[in-house]
Amino acid sequence: MRLNLVVRWMCRGGRSLAIGLLLGIGASLVGAQTGGPTKPVRIVVPYPPGGANDILARVVSEKLSTAIGQPVLVDNRPGAGAVVGTEHVVRAAPDGYTFLMAASGPIVFNPALMNKLSYNPLRDLAPVSIVGSFPLVLGVRDDFPARNLKELIQYTQARPNQSAYSHPTTSFQLVMEWLKTRTGLQGIHVPYQGSAPSVNAVLTGEVQMTLIDTGPIAPMLQAGKVRALAVTSDQRLANYPNVPTLKEQGVDLAVNLWSGLLAPAGTPVPIIARVQAEVARIMAMPDVVDRMNKLDIRPVGGTPADMAKTIASEIELWSGVARANQITAQ
Repeated sequence: MRLNLVVRWMCRGGRSLAIGLLLGIGASLVGAQTGGPTKPVRIVVPYPPGGANDILARVVSEKLSTAIGQPVLVDNRPGAGAVVGTEHVVRAAPDGYTFLMAASGPIVFNPALMNKLSYNPLRDLAPVSIVGSFPLVLGVRDDFPARNLKELIQYTQARPNQSAYSHPTTSFQLVMEWLKTRTGLQGIHVPYQGSAPSVNAVLTGEVQMTLIDTGPIAPMLQAGKVRALAVTSDQRLANYPNVPTLKEQGVDLAVNLWSGLLAPAGTPVPIIARVQAEVARIMAMPDVVDRMNKLDIRPVGGTPADMAKTIASEIELWSGVARANQITAQ
């Protein structure tokens, strides 16, 4: 029964790949290939529509649907810091018909921040592929006196009790606290419910700085109302070539958050391999690369092994940062 499921799922649009993957299962299975998935596949997004994860899921779903010959539906299930949608996939049947498009938040930050998380991503989910990665930017109001990271550090050290930063999620707070530890930057954290209020807090002077992804802050950067002092990626962003990296400013630190595709634990390995191969192909398509570049997302399409290694190492990293700064989920 399980082998028949694998054969049906693998065949459509990928006969040669299926043959190669199924050699270890048995040559008789190759001849049994008669079709692809027999019903629509779902990609659960644990966030509302419109965000980066939702966009990535819809890009993948459209292209994947063509490849496997069945509709690939995007199912938004937000709530509880992405726990609701993630739990839904954890409990789903491991039959190749349900996947999760999640940011690093519920996969590596939630385990670092929540003592009683209802799922264990290392045990309950099977990595498929990191689909895309993106950095954060450190932004201040345009008339703020500091013009670079060094000046910002000096400013906040001289005014530790009058310096504050906004953030929309505890995961961004963890990154900022790590940056503070590594640089001596000072700042009281002020959480906001959402990205737009976090950016607006800089504009109104409620806080002096924010650490956030480029999407929500882009309109203010383009309007000249906010300046980005640094980007957390290894290289400068094509859309903001004048914004230096942390490393360029003497801080040996790079942080890229990511979005990736996962499946319920126990999903057959050949199905995961087929989907990963398709994701890698999709993320290399010129039209997809162009669209991702406009969103400051680096297309990845990595392997399950690479994703598993990233998840394990980042859970360890951010758990240490959370413990050192006594940070728990809001």
